Amino acid sequence: MSSTLDPSTGNVSAEPVSDASFRRLAWRMLLAAMFCYLFFYTGRQAFGFAITGIQKDLGWTKATVGTISGIALWSYAIGQMVNGNLADKFGGRRLMALGAVLSTALCIIASFMTSPAGMAVALGANGFVQAMGWSAGGRVISNWWSHHERGKSFGFYTLAAGSSSVLVYVTSTLTITTFGLDWEWLFRLPVLLMLVGGITFFVLARDTPKSAGITPPRSFTHDADDVAYDSEAAAPSSADRYKAVLGIPRIWLTGIAIGFQNAARYGLLIWVPVYFLGDAWKKTDNAVWITVALPVGMAVGALVNGQLSDRLFGSRRDRPIMLFMVLGALSSLGIWALHPGVGLGIVLLFLAGFFVYGPQSSFWALCPDLAGKVMAGTAVGVVNFFAYLFAGAAEPIIGRIMDHNGGDAGLIFLIVAISCTASAAVASTIRR
Repeated sequence: MSSTLDPSTGNVSAEPVSDASFRRLAWRMLLAAMFCYLFFYTGRQAFGFAITGIQKDLGWTKATVGTISGIALWSYAIGQMVNGNLADKFGGRRLMALGAVLSTALCIIASFMTSPAGMAVALGANGFVQAMGWSAGGRVISNWWSHHERGKSFGFYTLAAGSSSVLVYVTSTLTITTFGLDWEWLFRLPVLLMLVGGITFFVLARDTPKSAGITPPRSFTHDADDVAYDSEAAAPSSADRYKAVLGIPRIWLTGIAIGFQNAARYGLLIWVPVYFLGDAWKKTDNAVWITVALPVGMAVGALVNGQLSDRLFGSRRDRPIMLFMVLGALSSLGIWALHPGVGLGIVLLFLAGFFVYGPQSSFWALCPDLAGKVMAGTAVGVVNFFAYLFAGAAEPIIGRIMDHNGGDAGLIFLIVAISCTASAAVASTIRR
């Protein structure tokens, strides 16, 4: 079997494999993508942990660091629209690995920036190359997992993304607190894990069964998506891919639905520390648990939602999305209404993260369901563009609402509940 996995895929003859052998290879590709993306957030979320040190050393205002953060977020959104198509054109394996390498380099460059303009340029470019990761990995997974198991496979993939937030917290805490290093090292040390992940993915992964030199068993090929261009022989151009994907009405609905969901997700990630970890909580021994409960809930929720979409709902994605969004709204309303202390707050935060982030696995499985494997990268990129377009637009609105209400950070839970309800309403029209 080792000869069939030669990296030079051009002249590899396809060999038929058994169901068991193909299954092992499919898991290998999924685990390789998960391993790589587990470290990707070290190159995207370090800035948030560095803000305190940057303000102390460089004297930048919150408005300045907020602007830089916004530039990085919008650059990531634009990168999603571009890089998803590039993953379809050049292969997810190469693009994801390249993104990890370039992001590592740009983060290290950012650590030497002492001017707002320099930091904005470095992190803006980093946001664009960070977008080489998600859709490219999703493209590879789509090629190795059939329609009826995409909820499960994307659930595991999204679990890695959720776990990456937890990893960033751990590595950032170790860098600053345990090792006693300055903020610059947040951009230098943790990102080396991403570099290792990218190289490992490039070595282990293959874009398609064909590029691995195998012929998939009938159990895989028989489970077709029955959508346009779902054949490698068709080889649509970049323009054709964009035209086809954007011509699918349910892609637009999926983008709007995940837009509201992602606005709720980032609302929690950004404002929950402000609400729970203010002056009254800084010295509590439970501060770590309050902070970690949210991303842990998100990671577990993504895994469960993907499994439910395949096992309970027969690979229908709209139903688990609606279910979790409604429960996410209720969990957020519970925090808003009850004003919980540490113990109940940890439980409700876990549930909020579980339900608000969980539907992402079904959203990503829905992309190849609607557009097919050949255009999976473009579809994931387009949908993720909507996700970050909404998240970027929502943050200044949320901040303004809080400013006009005496700086009440607790309003985030009411806003999240409204966003979740809107996402559920739009998802009800997708019906795939």
